[in-house]
Amino acid sequence: MGQIELDTPVQYVKGVGPTRADQLGQFGIVTVEDLLLYFPRRFDLRRQAQPIASLRGGEVGATVAGEVIEVGERRFGKRPFFECLISDADGSVAIKWFNGGYLRDSIRTGRYIAISGKASTYKEQVQFINPRFQIIWSPAETRLDQDELLPVYPAGAGLTSPMIGKVTSNVLPLAEELIVEWFDRDYLRKRALMARPGAVAAMHRPEDKDHWSEARRRMAYDECILMQLAIAMLRARETVRPAYPLPSSEKIDQRIRARFGFELTGAQDSCIKEIVADLSRDRPMNRLLQGDVGSGKTVVALYAALLAVANGKQAAIMAPTEILATQHYQKIENYLAGSRVRLGMLVGSMPAKQRKQILSDLADGKIDMVIGTHALISKGVKFARLGLVVVDEQHKFGVRQRSTFRGKGYAPHYLVMTATPIPRTLALTVFGDLDVSTLGAPPPGRGKTTTVCISENELPAALELVRAKLAEGQQAYFIYPLVNPSPDLELTAAEDAYRELASGELSEFKVGLIHGQLPSAEKNRVMAEFRAGKIQVLVASVVVEVGVDVAAANVMVIV
Repeated sequence: MGQIELDTPVQYVKGVGPTRADQLGQFGIVTVEDLLLYFPRRFDLRRQAQPIASLRGGEVGATVAGEVIEVGERRFGKRPFFECLISDADGSVAIKWFNGGYLRDSIRTGRYIAISGKASTYKEQVQFINPRFQIIWSPAETRLDQDELLPVYPAGAGLTSPMIGKVTSNVLPLAEELIVEWFDRDYLRKRALMARPGAVAAMHRPEDKDHWSEARRRMAYDECILMQLAIAMLRARETVRPAYPLPSSEKIDQRIRARFGFELTGAQDSCIKEIVADLSRDRPMNRLLQGDVGSGKTVVALYAALLAVANGKQAAIMAPTEILATQHYQKIENYLAGSRVRLGMLVGSMPAKQRKQILSDLADGKIDMVIGTHALISKGVKFARLGLVVVDEQHKFGVRQRSTFRGKGYAPHYLVMTATPIPRTLALTVFGDLDVSTLGAPPPGRGKTTTVCISENELPAALELVRAKLAEGQQAYFIYPLVNPSPDLELTAAEDAYRELASGELSEFKVGLIHGQLPSAEKNRVMAEFRAGKIQVLVASVVVEVGVDVAAANVMVIV
């Protein structure tokens, strides 16, 4: 192989070869550039090495280095351990790792290693138990007479962090030559950024933590630049495509507002004004509507959807769960009672015959507005004249799903709703291809939400408070992170909590259970009973974390 370049396959780096190249490929490391940009996840501090003969036992954080002259595997009672003896010019010391059989391929006789840990004594002999270690691949080139930050790389696939570090060290001297600087000196100076080639090298071998922080700042800056450029390209590509203009008029505005039966807030009117201005253009709207729970986002989205219908186009509203999709459908159905708007719903659990009919009606234009889950972007869904897409809770859907939805129609306008409280600057970064509208104030009459964090020993008092609220006719959620118990996680599961609450502290009330593993019919039944007040306490997994609307449910306990 000739001269090493950024696009040189990693296989041709010294110390790699075909087998190790396949292992590195599992981490996405295919070229020399990939290797240089595969950074350590942390650094361990290795102290200056001291002569082995100077050890007296009891030293904390001692570091010694030497050649491995013996290795072996033994047992101490029932505990197996791997041991080795290392020697320098002045003496030797024994090292043991309990359950350390995995080290047999790394620590071999003839290799040089540095170990750091607590020195202890056993039968008047100094030893180390379970210390950190570093293989010294090039003893003559390694400075052991000073402190050093040791990189720890994400490892696996048969590769250890020292192996990855060794391979990286073979190309790191080329970083200054291979890595291209993107900006001129004046640009870097004004922003106090270090040069990119030096930053890449320092991410692997920093002089100290400040040097690493400076390098990390530069790499983070570059990532942000690339992300913003990608978003700008995506936005440019989308906004040049034609879209159906969806203009409003005084008559259309009055007819839509008459559907709600109440006066909209100033915040809602302001957001609607921004959305209407976007929809009137012949290029796709890309707008984020953010507002806290209860701020009236659904009404604003429904206004936009009805504007699309008033212009003879279809609107699709997509929610992250069937529970939320069903709730939207029922609420919108009530708003549209007596109107000529043809409403439909499409979810994954729908019977095949009913789904077939919905798909046919969408393709033929017999449905004006459809509410659904990700089933709306599944194979076979076609729209006759899709004009607007509304996605509730953006963080539940990825870029690929959004692109799929765009491909379903003729450049539809796009509105995202989220209750996730994010500052404007973060919104512009994460949703950089979207304009932002914010519902800053809730409708009048909304109560104030109080959040309290308690310790586990305060739970009985919290249950007394919940019991008092239930006795007043209110309802409560109990939210748990798991559905079933996990041997790996010390977390309470909804199934266990349901049984404990129903037969224990809240046995005088009707307790229900809902989670994502239940059949759809069962979930719908439980939610219907909870909305109707037949169930007073709903034990749930995070399946109900977004947007579920039950007026009397004013208490939520998150465990």
